[in-house]
Amino acid sequence: MNFLTAAEQLKNELDTLRPLDNEAEARIMQKFRLDWNYHSNNLEGNSLTYGETKALILFGITAQGKPLKDHFEITGHNEAINWILEIVKDETPLTEKFIRELHTLLLKESSYKEAQTPDGKPTRRKIEVGKYKTQPNHVITVTGETFYFAAPEETPAKMQELTEWFRNEKEKPDVNPIILAALFHYRFIRIHPFDDGNGRVARILMNFILMQFGYPPVIIKTEDKENYYAVLRLADADELEPFVEYITENLIRSLEIMVRGAKGENIEELKDFDKELALLERKLQFNDKNNRLSKNPQIVNELLEELIAPLINEFISSSAKFDKFYISNRVISFILNKVFNPPTKANVLANLRSVLHNEPTLSGFDIRYVHEEFFNPNFVTFNHSSELNFEFREYTYSIEFRGKHLGSNTKFQKPYLELISPDELYLALSKIAKSHKTFIEEETKIQN
Repeated sequence: MNFLTAAEQLKNELDTLRPLDNEAEARIMQKFRLDWNYHSNNLEGNSLTYGETKALILFGITAQGKPLKDHFEITGHNEAINWILEIVKDETPLTEKFIRELHTLLLKESSYKEAQTPDGKPTRRKIEVGKYKTQPNHVITVTGETFYFAAPEETPAKMQELTEWFRNEKEKPDVNPIILAALFHYRFIRIHPFDDGNGRVARILMNFILMQFGYPPVIIKTEDKENYYAVLRLADADELEPFVEYITENLIRSLEIMVRGAKGENIEELKDFDKELALLERKLQFNDKNNRLSKNPQIVNELLEELIAPLINEFISSSAKFDKFYISNRVISFILNKVFNPPTKANVLANLRSVLHNEPTLSGFDIRYVHEEFFNPNFVTFNHSSELNFEFREYTYSIEFRGKHLGSNTKFQKPYLELISPDELYLALSKIAKSHKTFIEEETKIQN
């Protein structure tokens, strides 16, 4: 198989570049981890976008309007990956206990999901974490036929056979790690040992095996879902070579990224370049003679969903940490010279979206978090407020973070084609929070 030869050659090149610089390796693995979390969950129907997944993992920012379950899936999957990355260094054996622990970490807690009885009637099935299935989980194919996985009563024996087969194959002197990892993935899927999470667990275990042999993880892209499922169906028909070839082809992409990163080169992929082309398309659509993107309702709404909404949520969450020090705490928004006092943070964004829908030429607005009546019997009461100010100009937008102290203010101004980086936003929010802490310390010290 030519793909196997190409992968082995890239692995040899990567080995000559080892050990990697710590910073370079961390940067490469962060990209793999973010891609892995997004694509593996999105393949199974998770609704978070790549940007929302990245914001959740790196900064704990939740996506407005997305199910809580989808956030739990991402954080659980990320914890499982981090665990795998840690223990792979210790040559941890792949056992049934290990697999059940991985499943527990992935799904976090038991839950219920909609299902069907064998005769097609709707029912609810309990998903037990870390335990093999207790009910059949066969599926109906596109032709109406039933595809049978292992029955619940035979699952423990088949899982024992699978782990024993893996241990025996791994010890063979002529073992090919890529073929071994791909076949383990397929054999695991063929058993389908759990009530939920089998695909995600299979891909994590496959990558665990690859990383034990010094390979990077394979990322199955969500946009390639149909090809992935197609080669799995061929494997079901006893044609395993297309599946092994497909996994190897995707592994080559990961190896190329890792080699480029090890050499200090750019690790962006073609998909990242596609995003740049999309931005170019928008620029050509709305540009002026100076090749600048001008303000328009579409661009402002995209800015709201991609940047402003997550930032407002994080600003409110960060400010709320000081609520316990004050009697009264509230969020106020100033939009079109109107003052809104929403009861919850969700209403802040609901008001904003409503205004943007009716007033597409909105020039700006403010979000203020007000803490009133510092509550401590040893000190005189005082108030505090912090604020986000947003402005939309003809060719640029700006966001200003305003705190109580003069040095706590931070302002960003960008053209509409650029987003402020999460790192910059995080530092600005941290500066606001530290300013509030310093303000309390100064007020209590003065009055003391």
